[in-house]
Amino acid sequence: MISAATGAMALLMVTLVRDHGLEYLLAATLLTGVLQILAGAFKLGALMCFVSRSVVIGFVNALAILIFLAQLPEFKGQGLLMYGMVAAGLVIIYGLPRFTKSVPSPLVCIVVLTAVSMAMGLGDSIRTVGDMGDLPSTLPVFLFPQVPLNLETLMIILPYAVPLAVVGLLESLMTATIVDDLTDTPSNKNRECTGQGIANIGCGLVGGMASCAMIGQSIINIKSGGRGRLSTFAAGIILLILVVAMGGLVSQIPMAALVAVMFMVSFGTFSWSSIKEIKTNPKTATVVMLVTVVITVWTHNLALGVGAGVLLGALFFAYKISGLVRVESDRTEGSQERIYKVYGQVFFVSASRFGDAFDFKEALEKITIDVSRAHLWDLSAVNALDRIVLKFRREGTEVELIGMNQASETLVLRVAKFDRPGAIDQLGGH
Repeated sequence: MISAATGAMALLMVTLVRDHGLEYLLAATLLTGVLQILAGAFKLGALMCFVSRSVVIGFVNALAILIFLAQLPEFKGQGLLMYGMVAAGLVIIYGLPRFTKSVPSPLVCIVVLTAVSMAMGLGDSIRTVGDMGDLPSTLPVFLFPQVPLNLETLMIILPYAVPLAVVGLLESLMTATIVDDLTDTPSNKNRECTGQGIANIGCGLVGGMASCAMIGQSIINIKSGGRGRLSTFAAGIILLILVVAMGGLVSQIPMAALVAVMFMVSFGTFSWSSIKEIKTNPKTATVVMLVTVVITVWTHNLALGVGAGVLLGALFFAYKISGLVRVESDRTEGSQERIYKVYGQVFFVSASRFGDAFDFKEALEKITIDVSRAHLWDLSAVNALDRIVLKFRREGTEVELIGMNQASETLVLRVAKFDRPGAIDQLGGH
């Protein structure tokens, strides 16, 4: 899993750098690393179990679309040569594996197009990496942020470090999940949190911004044959050598070659099977996936898209579970007692349905509520039970609760408002 600077992280830093300068960004990067290490120590990586497959697919598809859209500005103001170079690059990328897989085809694409550009003197006719900015010519040096070590500094960087840590871990853990699926190997999410934190502390101490896993580069790594952490280490070392020692050569790489590679990444990242599955998947899963894609592409913020998808998925799940609550009643003819049997999970979504299932106007001497096949989860459930008991009592009806499990009983005894006589005496079925 390749980690480096990402757009989602950079987006969160703009205001901090504008208002306080680069030194505070480095300090925020250090604090981001500390927070991520704490996330690993407190096992927060386990929270990934709340991210559904629909959200993961939406995340992948949105990222593929963003990668594709990010390449389009490279064509602006360029002639047919740009289109021809990109087309040639795609032919190499997809055609070479038919003959040999011993060398990664994206690498061959970059080398061949760079050689052609240099041999034909196309540097003036087509945009190159050197046109995008100057590359560093020296190794990074140790640089502790020159900021006051006081509470005021902490209050400045903390509002930025927290979202940086959250977004960084979210993207990293989502990428780890996708890499796990592509390689059929498990990963320790809590260790990934700690690793990202240590790496970000290292970045901050050598003048780098907070970073996280990059799904695009990670997929390139996997599709090029990388299966272990050594491939990630090698990618970093080779990049360092290319930038510092071979910057003059790297600056000659035509942007068309990189655009072709990123098109390949975009096409490979997109889950094409998800389009076919729209017809067979539940509608709620499709809606979650589409919402994740739309919000991510619209805001260019992966964290917002994933957050919206998780929230919507949770609401759909809660609504579905609420429909499983059922209340049945039985009354022997001539008897002045009715027994209500409650089935399912009673919580904030289903509490209203639970409360509406009782007839408070029926003139009876006693009501028995059997909750042996139900579970009360939260304050809303207890509040609904409160209203039921008090309404029946107001009508002069005795209420008896039976069959309550220990967890529900503990919650009811702690927060219920109705008193013990005639109601809670029977909790637990005693």
